[in-house]
Amino acid sequence: MKLYDELVWRGLVQDISDKSLIEKLNQGGLTFYIGTDPTADSMHIGHYSSFLISKRLAKAGHHPILLVGGATGLIGDPKPTSERPMISKEEVAHNFEGLKKQAEKIFGFEVVNNYDWTKDINVIDFLRDYGKYFNVNYMLAKDKVKSRIESGITYAEFSYMILQALDFLHLYQTRNCVLQVAGSDQWGNITSGIELIRKKLGKEAYGMVMPLVTDSNGVKFGKTEGNALWLDKEKTSSYELYQYLINLEDSMIIQYLKMLTFLTKEEIEQIEQSHKEHPELREAHQALAREIITDLHGEEEYQKAVELSKVLFSGDVRNLTSKEIEIVFKSMPTFSLENEINIIDLLVNNGIVTSKREARELISSNSITLNGEKVSSIDQMVTKKDAIDSKYIIIRRGKKKYYLGKF
Repeated sequence: MKLYDELVWRGLVQDISDKSLIEKLNQGGLTFYIGTDPTADSMHIGHYSSFLISKRLAKAGHHPILLVGGATGLIGDPKPTSERPMISKEEVAHNFEGLKKQAEKIFGFEVVNNYDWTKDINVIDFLRDYGKYFNVNYMLAKDKVKSRIESGITYAEFSYMILQALDFLHLYQTRNCVLQVAGSDQWGNITSGIELIRKKLGKEAYGMVMPLVTDSNGVKFGKTEGNALWLDKEKTSSYELYQYLINLEDSMIIQYLKMLTFLTKEEIEQIEQSHKEHPELREAHQALAREIITDLHGEEEYQKAVELSKVLFSGDVRNLTSKEIEIVFKSMPTFSLENEINIIDLLVNNGIVTSKREARELISSNSITLNGEKVSSIDQMVTKKDAIDSKYIIIRRGKKKYYLGKF
């Protein structure tokens, strides 16, 4: 397949600004950019799903620029329902450095900061050199602005579109950047940049947007219950990322393989066939986790995540280090211990069971383990000597419920 046909097959093209872009993409040699604002000092898995297309285009002979918006991040792209909270210049600068370092490591491409070319523009020049090219009615018709008309939109947010268009113009003039790539929610901003280049320079530029990666209910890929899945492994471990990926819904897993990996069409079709025949083996999920974690953190981190998952499944936690325990049990119920305590009281006092009677029944049926060993006596005392590294005890109730105690 030619590049554009492959992108379509993978579900990575929602719209392009001009049909002539198809052949240009197939030929290679375009300089393009994709951007993000520094709202945190690490990217999350949602960024990965968007930025991965940079690697695809680079492999096809195009030249990527990753833009981290030190200027646009101070304003904030309008949300559909409300204004984004403003963050300080110091925090934006800190976040930029974190994202720059991370993007260079993961994607290996040049990173630029739009603060560099906007910081010295005064308000009069901004209005004369850029604002004059934007018709207010044109701006009001853009989806992001339109969605905020009734609830209200500030002038700062309203101007975000012009700032992003200015970025495209600047990169066009200084880097011969003729293409902007982004998620579909950026279509209005991209076409504004194309229009600015056409009106101010009389030149042609292009845009391409991909669908946002979501689950079957339209929830963005990587959105968990209040917790972002960060690309920084110190914020989100490879094990946590593995658990998220291995538990994705079956109905979407083949589409995720197409959009989020470099596996070939033939390889994905073979996995799809195996998945249909034996979904319980979760071969497609394993392939997705392997490809993403290895790409982000390396083969060793992927293998470590697999081994930790096997340990948790088997319940044989005796050989875990303190660091591994902190990773594996990060999101599980925890409780504190100060002195030695009878196992029955420990279970009842910390909500692991509802009564002493239930505790005795579970112990009698070998359903309670302490650090991987079955508890056989209702008189057993739990002391600091039982703790791993004199710090942690791990209680398992049944096959799946874990609780972490800390001395």
